[in-house]
Amino acid sequence: MEREWESDMEGQPESMMELTYEREWDYELDQILEAIKEKGAKTIGLQFPEGLKRRGPAIVNDLKEKLPKKVVVAISGQPCYGACDLDMHLLKRSDLFVHFGHSPMKTSEKIIYVPLYSNVEVVPIMKLALKELEIPNSNPDVGLVTTTQHQNRFEEMKKFLEDEGYTVHTRRGDERLTHEGQVLGCNYASADVDASQIMYVGGGKFHPLGLAMMHRDKRVVIADPVNNLVSIADADKFIKQRYAAIHKAMGAKTWGIIYCTKIGQGRWELAEEIIEDNENAYVITLDEITPDRLLNFKLDAFVNTGCPRISTDDGPRFKKPMLTPQEYWIATGRDPLESLAFDTFHGTW
Repeated sequence: MEREWESDMEGQPESMMELTYEREWDYELDQILEAIKEKGAKTIGLQFPEGLKRRGPAIVNDLKEKLPKKVVVAISGQPCYGACDLDMHLLKRSDLFVHFGHSPMKTSEKIIYVPLYSNVEVVPIMKLALKELEIPNSNPDVGLVTTTQHQNRFEEMKKFLEDEGYTVHTRRGDERLTHEGQVLGCNYASADVDASQIMYVGGGKFHPLGLAMMHRDKRVVIADPVNNLVSIADADKFIKQRYAAIHKAMGAKTWGIIYCTKIGQGRWELAEEIIEDNENAYVITLDEITPDRLLNFKLDAFVNTGCPRISTDDGPRFKKPMLTPQEYWIATGRDPLESLAFDTFHGTW
């Protein structure tokens, strides 16, 4: 669930974005061509994150230059925010399916994952970020996390901090994560290390905010090599927004419990637990959860069991309160307000 693609590209002129793509991302076209040849594939499906869909036609042209004319290359137009969000219809119709921008969450002989590793240097911004860490003599322990796009430089990041005198703590969170030190928009288990300070190397604001909310006892330093910025993740404003949504939902009499049909986001057991507890709760199935799709449901509040970022990022766009499952239990009085935590996913599908 790595939705930082959109935010990273917002506000840039299209021409600048095209140059950025050319400079920063490796599309691994040779690997794709080799796989097509090896499998004798006749129909190729391509899926891109939202911010890189505009590059799709150019990638198709690059492939078609080296493919037989009878090979069909199709681009998924479905929204895509993570490896949990595969276009299953195109996947079924394809001999080979190429998913760009995310690391594998579920492997298949039919799917190639192209993580789009960034070529941006990370050490310069990490040097600037050192001023936000405690000095090694005072506190040598630091956790290190990053996103898929910078995973290719993870050992370089780790060595830099070690050379500066720090003891670097890293781990691979769980089976939903492919790499050591990797975080997703729905999973921060890799930050569960024995250190009171964490350095996050990557772009976007959501990942470090999620980290700060999940690990409130840790100081999260953001070293953003994409935008060349250093900052501290402050979850206070974010938490206040979630408290406000919970408070607004406390008077709700009828509830819509959304079950997401995306392959890596379905949590039926959570939806089932709520409807068993509440006779005025109704299950609604959706693939893409948007405000307009819920307008005709005259219900007082909604609970999203799909991607947590629907509630946290897009929550203010919905006409009625949109809570996470845990927030629902707080709003209905089962759990105390102090138990509020970030909604996370564990395991695959």
